[in-house]
Amino acid sequence: MYNLPQTRQPAPLYPIPLILNDGTRTDFGQFKGKVVLVVNVASNCGFTPQYAGLEALYGKLQDRGFEVLGVPCNQFAGQEPGTDGDIAEFCERNFGVTFPLTVKADVRGRNQHPLYSELTKFKTGLLPGLVKWNFEKFLVNRDGEVVARFAPTVEPDSAEVIDAIEQALG
Repeated sequence: MYNLPQTRQPAPLYPIPLILNDGTRTDFGQFKGKVVLVVNVASNCGFTPQYAGLEALYGKLQDRGFEVLGVPCNQFAGQEPGTDGDIAEFCERNFGVTFPLTVKADVRGRNQHPLYSELTKFKTGLLPGLVKWNFEKFLVNRDGEVVARFAPTVEPDSAEVIDAIEQALG
């Protein structure tokens, strides 16, 4: 009997194609080896001020291998009506956002982005299944595995989020 070496399968998130807000075509694999907080964002939501907290986290932890990926979405009460250019300009002007944003995407429903098809397989506590509202957060570890999920009401600078990120960063 031979003991064959175990080969790890690539994380299902890495091959998923992404189009960034500036038109750059890439895939989630650009984040391989990093800890990523994926957030569906909107410019006209009561949670929109969370952009400031997301940017602060990004600025503080980026040099340790942390990324934020914002996914603009207009599926919740039409709170992200602008074009991709409008969204980028709004984020930069109002919150100094420097973390990457994708083009607008659906996070649920028939046209759900493949990234969210995978992310929403992670079920925890009160948040199983579908994305419930803007600013829901998914934490992906360095191996491309979803390790935590946070409700829109959980602020980016909350102890709960910071602790999960620190644990993922190691």
